[in-house]
Amino acid sequence: MAIIAIGVLAYRIYKKQDEKPKKWKAIIVIIVGLFSFSFHLNLFDTFVKIPILPLGVWILYFIYRNKIEKWVRYRRFVWLGFFANFIFLASSFLSIPIQNALYPENEITTYLADVEEAHLVNIHPSGGEKTLNKKMLKNQLNTMKKEPIPSEDWYYNSVVEIEPKDRKERFPYQLTGTKTKWGSGTNAIIYVQEDGKGLLVLTQNKQHFYRVYTSILEGGDK
Repeated sequence: MAIIAIGVLAYRIYKKQDEKPKKWKAIIVIIVGLFSFSFHLNLFDTFVKIPILPLGVWILYFIYRNKIEKWVRYRRFVWLGFFANFIFLASSFLSIPIQNALYPENEITTYLADVEEAHLVNIHPSGGEKTLNKKMLKNQLNTMKKEPIPSEDWYYNSVVEIEPKDRKERFPYQLTGTKTKWGSGTNAIIYVQEDGKGLLVLTQNKQHFYRVYTSILEGGDK
C-alpha cells in the first residue's frame, strides 16, 4: 500500500510538469531520495527508521548544482523519495494492529498451523526414546493455553536444587517439520517438555510457553 501511494504521488508530479523527465530517470531519482540519515527505534516490538537528514536530496543537488533546469525537473521527485520514508514509517505503524489481528502472538496456531509433517527430534540424552503422538497434538492445538514462563522456578528446580549427576533437560525434544500460519512471516523453533505437556516457542524477539492437558508423547504421562 505504501508503494502504491508513492506511485500515485509520483504520477501526479509527473503529469503536472510541463517538461516531463524520462520515467526511468524519475524512478531512479525517487530511489536516491530514499537515502537519509536516520536513527532506529524499537517501538511495539518493531524496529522503525526515523529519517532526519535528506542525504539523497543533497546528493542530487550536488550533481545538478550547475544544471538548474535539471534540478528543477527532478527536485520534486527526489523530495518525494525522502518523504517516502515517512510513508513507509506510517505504514509500519498501521500494520501492527493488522498483524496482531491476523496473527495473534498469544495463540499457538500462529506458530504451529500445520503439523502434518511434524516430527520429534531428541536433542538431549535425558529425553529417552519417545515418539510424537501427532493425533493428540492436532486435537489439542485449539485448546493450548499460553502461560507465563516461570524462569526462576525452572532454574532452581532444575539446577540449584538438583545434584549435577541428576540434572535433566526440561525440554529434551524439538518439534520439526511444522509450519507457521501462512503470511505471518514468523520463524519459530519449538521445544517439547519432557512430560509432553508443554511447548516452548522461540521466535526472533520473544519466547512463549503453552501447556496442554494430555501428553503429546507416546509413553509420556497421561
